Amino acid sequence: MAHIWMNGVWGDRTTAKISVYDHGLLYGDGIFEGIRAYNGRVFRLKEHLDRLYDSAKAIALTIPMAAAEMGRLIDEGVTMSGLKDAYIRPIVTRGDGDMGIDPKKCAVPTIVIIVDSIKMWAADRYENGLTMVTAGTPIPHKEALCPRIKSLNYLPHVLAKHEANTAGADDAVMLDSAGHVCEATGMNVWCIRDGVIKTPPPSAGILLGVTRGVIFELASAAGYAAREEMLNRYDLYTADEVFLCGTGAEVAPVRQIDGRPIGDGKPGPITRDLIRRFRALTRGD
Repeated sequence: MAHIWMNGVWGDRTTAKISVYDHGLLYGDGIFEGIRAYNGRVFRLKEHLDRLYDSAKAIALTIPMAAAEMGRLIDEGVTMSGLKDAYIRPIVTRGDGDMGIDPKKCAVPTIVIIVDSIKMWAADRYENGLTMVTAGTPIPHKEALCPRIKSLNYLPHVLAKHEANTAGADDAVMLDSAGHVCEATGMNVWCIRDGVIKTPPPSAGILLGVTRGVIFELASAAGYAAREEMLNRYDLYTADEVFLCGTGAEVAPVRQIDGRPIGDGKPGPITRDLIRRFRALTRGD
């Protein structure tokens, strides 16, 4: 059962309630994080909390709780849940206001911490690889809302996921208005060609994923060349390997994009090695 902390009280999904006047619901006015715990230990908590508080600062939202206290509550929730592997979702909204858009009308931010489990895809997808399509829905313009802010505004990503569902694919590649590869619907995108691992840079208008940073660490430890580079669909179509990474998805191989097999149509050796290294780091296996 999910454990949910909301404004000072632990409950579950039947007791945790939010006001219909909350600006997070009315206007998407808030920020969040997705965090994992493995074997009861929260993974990269500091990095996630740093990003949460930076996102709040960027939208002029003051979280009425120190990061250390937020971390303590997250640890407490994982322990209470009894889940060996847990997914944690801290959410901070502008708070309860009125029907107007003015943030001054929201006196106190709403804080929610959800501790539950998550399953992105069936195990066979991690073994055989995902199928993807290019979404017609573009990534939001990076000057409209900075993509480094992990905000509650995910509608373009939801619509891109709907396109993938309609096409019978597992996920979608999202592009900017110039055709550059940005990210998947909630994951960072990587491709490998001639042993070099590449992923779009921050200037592409992407969220700097915490797992993305872990991939750079693992690649360096393994002796792989890994770098940031602007990519387009040609780079993905002609890659030897493609994979996705994210807190929920972890590291997931891609076998096909827009009907084109990636490499030989099976997860490649570098991707498989990175998956193994990631699991060893997080689960100790």
